[in-house]
Amino acid sequence: MAKRKNKKKKRKILLVLLLVILLLGGGAFYYLSTHKDVKKEIEKKITKKLKIVDENSKTRPVAVMINNNHQAWPHAGLQDAYITYEIVAEGGITRMMALFKDQDTAKIGSVRSARPYYLDYALENDAIYVHYGWSDQAKSDIASLDVDNINGLTASSVFWRDKSLNKATEHTVFTSMEKINDYAKKQGYDRDTNKDLLLKYSVDEISLKNKEGAKKADKVYIKYSYYTDTSYEYDAENKVYLRTMSGTAHKDAVTGKQYTAKNIIITPIESSAYDSYGRQKLSNIGSGEGYFITDGYAVPITWEKSSRSSQTVYKYKSSGKEIKVNDGNTFIQIQPMGETLTIEGNEPEESTEQ
Repeated sequence: MAKRKNKKKKRKILLVLLLVILLLGGGAFYYLSTHKDVKKEIEKKITKKLKIVDENSKTRPVAVMINNNHQAWPHAGLQDAYITYEIVAEGGITRMMALFKDQDTAKIGSVRSARPYYLDYALENDAIYVHYGWSDQAKSDIASLDVDNINGLTASSVFWRDKSLNKATEHTVFTSMEKINDYAKKQGYDRDTNKDLLLKYSVDEISLKNKEGAKKADKVYIKYSYYTDTSYEYDAENKVYLRTMSGTAHKDAVTGKQYTAKNIIITPIESSAYDSYGRQKLSNIGSGEGYFITDGYAVPITWEKSSRSSQTVYKYKSSGKEIKVNDGNTFIQIQPMGETLTIEGNEPEESTEQ
């Protein structure tokens, strides 16, 4: 008899628990169905993720040196880079370094040789550095800094020449993410990273309109030298900047589409020649000022980099808080100090000489 009573008691408890669960579930369902805003907010937080990068991915980035001699145009593969640096080299020509993460880009280039200050930006991203050749100083620094690198002079299997371009030989070298990853694996390079992403991203759209010091930025002009300038024009419909170099739309050789930028960071930094060939050194360890531009507005920022391998920290000049960028690719324009930077909006043109 006692056993039967215990069984009945257990059944009653289970029935009560089941009723409680049903009531709670029903209540939650009723609340969500009658409070659509709450339901949408919960769904958004559950499903919304960054598109430009996977923040949970530990895959190590790859940094590829990009040839930017006008004779080398058009480029290939830059649409897949989540960050691209542009810095002046000898002769007033800029070179770019494109960062890729979790991509399978089939054609990247054309690829050019290493310069020492680009190593600082590969290191701050913990990236495997891909180049074809090097200056003497870059070669020395790669060895002394123990930079994981892939050099076309010794790793010919990673690169190929596109002879159909009918260009000078130095403008015909290309690579792919598949070839880079295969070689990095054979070399035993770490394929995971413990370093945080350089920039902080926002899943929700950021507007700079109400930030202190904000101004309209529909057109941006960045002069590098007599030979090179880079400019952007805001496409308000798509909320991106169309990229142009030295008066020519910057287009991809494979897709034919003009490159765009979601975010632009501009930092004028002192540079000077250190040899008779005109190779440059960059005063990028320290601090300075610049602009962060996104969605049609620009705000003043500061930057600080404490060592060659440390990450550059970009902050709003007005508040001292680290910036967050919009979900999309970023071009970091490191401009020679003293060259013209023009940011135009609906108000009168503002031109500054650093």
